[in-house]
Amino acid sequence: MNALQGIDTALREAAAGAVVPGVAAAAADSRGLLYEGAFGRRSLSADAPVTADSVFWIASMTKALTAAAAMQLVEQGRLQLDAPISAVLPELSRVQVLEGFAGDGAPQLRPPRRPISLRHLLSHTSGFGYAFCNTRLNQYVEKLGVPDIMGCSNAALRVPLLFDPGEQWEYGTGIDWAGKAVEALSGMDIEAYLAKHLLEPLGMRSTAFTLSPALRDRMATMHVRGPDGTLTPIGFEMPQQPEFKMGGGGVYSTAGDYLRFLRMLLNEGKLDGNRVLRAETVRLMRQNQVGGLQAGAIKTAMPQYSNDFDFYPGMPQRWGLSFLINMEQSPQGRNAGSLAWAGLSNSYYWFDPQADVCGVILMQILPFADAGALELFNRFEEGVYRHRTETA
Repeated sequence: MNALQGIDTALREAAAGAVVPGVAAAAADSRGLLYEGAFGRRSLSADAPVTADSVFWIASMTKALTAAAAMQLVEQGRLQLDAPISAVLPELSRVQVLEGFAGDGAPQLRPPRRPISLRHLLSHTSGFGYAFCNTRLNQYVEKLGVPDIMGCSNAALRVPLLFDPGEQWEYGTGIDWAGKAVEALSGMDIEAYLAKHLLEPLGMRSTAFTLSPALRDRMATMHVRGPDGTLTPIGFEMPQQPEFKMGGGGVYSTAGDYLRFLRMLLNEGKLDGNRVLRAETVRLMRQNQVGGLQAGAIKTAMPQYSNDFDFYPGMPQRWGLSFLINMEQSPQGRNAGSLAWAGLSNSYYWFDPQADVCGVILMQILPFADAGALELFNRFEEGVYRHRTETA
């Protein structure tokens, strides 16, 4: 059995055994497709199969798209990486740092020691967090009745910083604010901006915040993993008329569409003759932006959303301008300096400039960092690198 047949077998068996309800995966190099496969059902309550063009909520895989949009504006001189972002988003001049809580539970706040920059927002060093992976922020939102971020209300973004900008790494809503900066400067909402300046030039025709009838007809259903390991389909959908479109997590896409975005990054900003970013911009996005700060690990504060997560426990990991960077070679074969991230729905991607390879695998399972989904991602990635060895 060759490597690609091995990937097919792994994905097919996982779907047949209900390890996952359904899965779509694809891999490529800078020149074109290496692998594409789809197995299982879009919902365990129906017979419609997952196909290569099935539509998935990709959650935080949206962040890289929004970061690319922001960097286009940096190239144009309309945004600066290190200037106070409050010049574009005045409400961020009033944000404060959460120091702790008084005896009666009231939050204790103070002004930050320095302003937030776009670099902070894109590298998750702004101080913004997520309530689902920070107990202090979870306590704050419960005390003040702040809406869940998944409802896409502006009020959900009005939370304090967890530390002074630039001093720690904390996964959070910074890229939602970067999306708002793109909107403020372009005069377009983030969906319209991405469609015109990124998705259409890259031929990503099945990627959107808003589900058209055609996309909805191909949409995979979200499933929840129960305590006994069984999967149950649920009626989850991102708000279709939100107060704000989540640049940090609101997009639906397909494996093939997202692979085109990754191939653009391997090609340092262009695909099929269309350039959307300068080569030097892509190289900057791939570079460590957080110094010696360890990045990438998440501790859950809301187990219904996420398990604890760390791609590579014990390995130095850093962060670029929206990407996790593994600083050593991974057990699956990923070279040091490769870039990756994921979405809450158990969607995952990586691109490895040194090996000239990228891949994406999409599932629809909550909570995040599902053990079965992660194992399937690992087997998929291992198979892609084994295929590269077989054909070298």
